[in-house]
Amino acid sequence: MKTKFLILALALSLPINLLYSQNPREIAENASGAIDINALEMTATLYIYDNRGNVRERQLAVASARFDNVYKTLIRFISPPDVRGTGMLIYDYDDKGDDMWLYMPSLRRTRRIVSNEKGRSFMGSEFSNADMSTPNIDDFTYKLLGDETINGVDCWVVESSSKTREIAEENGFAKQVAYIAKKNYLTQKVEYYDHYNEKFKVMAISDYRKQTNGSHFAYKMEMVNLNNGRKSVYSVDNFQLGSSLTESDFTTTALEQY
Repeated sequence: MKTKFLILALALSLPINLLYSQNPREIAENASGAIDINALEMTATLYIYDNRGNVRERQLAVASARFDNVYKTLIRFISPPDVRGTGMLIYDYDDKGDDMWLYMPSLRRTRRIVSNEKGRSFMGSEFSNADMSTPNIDDFTYKLLGDETINGVDCWVVESSSKTREIAEENGFAKQVAYIAKKNYLTQKVEYYDHYNEKFKVMAISDYRKQTNGSHFAYKMEMVNLNNGRKSVYSVDNFQLGSSLTESDFTTTALEQY
């Protein structure tokens, strides 16, 4: 799995000799496998900045829950009026590609987001549709590039390269470089590279808060596009563990009944 839009990470306590003996794939697996939140509900604000610093704000509500081996996420836009009612439904599978649907109230219909659209912009932001879910960890090859300190945090630098061009197109990047804290596997920064090995986006992840079940959740993510000078900031306003929604709420029919 990649470091994704909804960052969920559990602070692990491992012997120091084990920490330093891991290979890059094991580090990536621990960073993504440290997820320990099976259900949540939250509200957040998405700030979209253009290259002149002008900003648009969009409020959204998010609910996620695991049903059997499928992690389902429902995203609804609350405001402003021009996007209110827009919704996205995601089925995140452990062993195959994700399913995504988008509901546009102006069209009164739901359509599936196909593979070559997943790497495109999420609602006009610098985040992509693919950032809303987690691809299969087997879709990448891994390399340990070294160590680096990010904001005072000692990190491994792990490169994840897409195995095929099709995988790269679906995710919106050819490779990414993640800065993963050695202490607790909380990812601090992710850099995205295109097919020409040019870095084109950087995501900074911060304000991790420990939850009552011992897990950590990132309350702020900032994605900067190095090509166009734009950036988007995702800030969590309210967060709770668990969800009152049932599996029937995570369907395309329910998506249209907002």
